[in-house]
Amino acid sequence: MTENIYPTEQLKCWGKAKELREKYYRDYATAHETGGVRWAGGANNIDPILLGLGDDVHGLTGEPYGATVAVDRDFAARCHQAVEEKGYKRDVCAYMRNYWGSILIDEFVFGGPFPKPDFLWQFHVCCSHAKWYEEVARIEKDVPYYCTDLSAGFYYEWDEALGQYQPAPKDYRIQYVVDQLQEGIEWLEKVTGRKYDDEKLIKAAYNYFESLSLWAEICVLNKAVPAPLDEKTMFSLYVFSALQKSKDEYVEFFRELRDEVQDRVDRGIAALANEKARIMSDIQPPWGFLSIFRYLEDFGCVSVGSYYTFCLMGMWQIEKDGTLNARETPQSKGIVLKDREQTLKMLADWMLSQFMSTLFYTHKFKSDIMIKIAEQWKCIGAIMHYNRGCEGLTLGVAENRMALMEAGIPVVSYEGNMGDEREFDLAETQGKIDAFMESLGLK
Repeated sequence: MTENIYPTEQLKCWGKAKELREKYYRDYATAHETGGVRWAGGANNIDPILLGLGDDVHGLTGEPYGATVAVDRDFAARCHQAVEEKGYKRDVCAYMRNYWGSILIDEFVFGGPFPKPDFLWQFHVCCSHAKWYEEVARIEKDVPYYCTDLSAGFYYEWDEALGQYQPAPKDYRIQYVVDQLQEGIEWLEKVTGRKYDDEKLIKAAYNYFESLSLWAEICVLNKAVPAPLDEKTMFSLYVFSALQKSKDEYVEFFRELRDEVQDRVDRGIAALANEKARIMSDIQPPWGFLSIFRYLEDFGCVSVGSYYTFCLMGMWQIEKDGTLNARETPQSKGIVLKDREQTLKMLADWMLSQFMSTLFYTHKFKSDIMIKIAEQWKCIGAIMHYNRGCEGLTLGVAENRMALMEAGIPVVSYEGNMGDEREFDLAETQGKIDAFMESLGLK
């Protein structure tokens, strides 16, 4: 591992990213001032469906909001206190507790009282998703609530000939989701009093597919040496698909970001000037302590991504040779969406094929993809978070760790909580990083 000094520069679109994020939360908070509609639900959402109601429909996705609360430790502490005084337990989803706490103290983390949604639109993937917003409906005094169940079955099958997982979609599983979405659209018309527009749905669906594919394309560019992006920065960029995948301004931002990252690769612009080694992480970090990623840089080590950062809001395809690439969009394959049923089927297929959803069926798929990431992104090790704040994405982490080690990939793990700063020890974690870096030959 020789010392290399690479040129660095700030992302040119960083200012635009900040403005776009601020606009998202401002549009939600002020929607009623212009006659718009507010909805709330999960980030893993098929949000094109909501835009069939009109362009002035604004959402608040819970997981990014819960993470934002976690970064403001004083605000988060007051949220923790509020939910615990109500009897909610500390071992449930930390994002959910941060969100509920913000409602209970009636404070929006961006200022002012908490903006009450007009309706709740949720998808049940993780074990707490449905209950999260069922409880919001109760706390907020019977806000209308609709939830779509996505537990339709594992989308992939092991291909013995190729020695890897391959897509194996089943029509009846896709139709199970489509039927719920059709009922959901009728419900949306009823609770909003608006007539649904299928043309707006189709336009938003094209944006949805492109946003998810573009993020995967950006992650693929991080295979380059030096890495054009570090994971701490990527956390602030993938989030736009967790906020809103389907509006023009978000797709345009991802196009601009993709082009800029490609330019950084072409010119050899690095995220870390003294990149000596690359590692990967695993799932959500402790959001109040992202300094651990900067601490890695003291050793000349850059985290180039993770299963979480790549796959939560990126859509992928596994090539026959095992290469991970961005999934081709319907429009790139010449598919023209003509009606509601066809569009909903395509949206359901993309949702069910998302890598992150596989965690709830088998840990083996995630292990296989993590090994591919380590190899293809040239990682010499992995750092894994035993996250008490997420009972869903922490499923199988111990098995993933063993699979990586059996594949010859060194791993260090630490305990913490993505949304509750009381369960993370910074000094202890830095000590583990020190020992791990030394074992990798980094000073």
